[in-house]
Amino acid sequence: MLALTFSTGIADAVGYLALDKVFTGNMTGNVVILGMGAAGTAGLPVAGPLVALASFMVGAAAGGRATRGQPAGWTRRTTFLIGLVGVMFAAAAGLFAIPLATESPGVAHVVTVVLAAAMGLQAAVARRIAVQDVTTVVVTSTITGLSADSRFGAGLQQPWPRRAGAILLIGAGAAVGALLVHLSEWLSAAVPAVLTVAVAVTGHLLVRKHPV
Repeated sequence: MLALTFSTGIADAVGYLALDKVFTGNMTGNVVILGMGAAGTAGLPVAGPLVALASFMVGAAAGGRATRGQPAGWTRRTTFLIGLVGVMFAAAAGLFAIPLATESPGVAHVVTVVLAAAMGLQAAVARRIAVQDVTTVVVTSTITGLSADSRFGAGLQQPWPRRAGAILLIGAGAAVGALLVHLSEWLSAAVPAVLTVAVAVTGHLLVRKHPV
């Protein structure tokens, strides 16, 4: 799940830097940008965040439907769905490989649809896996828990390595994503594709070795 959080950081960097200030995983950011853009703030898009928000919701709904009745934790269906997220990243990489792809609003919106739907699907599956404080797509609640339960807050025991790891990894993913966009837009989607498929395979093998 922490690896998927890192992958989300890459995806959000790709969306913001290569798809006209659109977040593909952080829907809070999209809603804020959409609100300011709708108010007429210069330079802020409306169509892109709206497309991303709608696509994320469709992906999350599909993930919820696919995991209906499934037990919490990692199952064979989890492996398939996380693998599907990786395939969607690969499809986005293929679209990015089209010459001048992001200069075409139509192609850019298609890439946004694919990436945001993948993030919505991933978020829904991660919710079913139910690793505390690792939603894989946002870290606001994780930061809240880390601070509120700290020695300076409530002083409660907490899984601080996991929480801190999620925060650091999504930031590291964003940094890597920015570098990858600078190198090649298609590579910026291909790297999380490989990483996500690796997570699916690893999760499947670990569950087979240590069944819940």
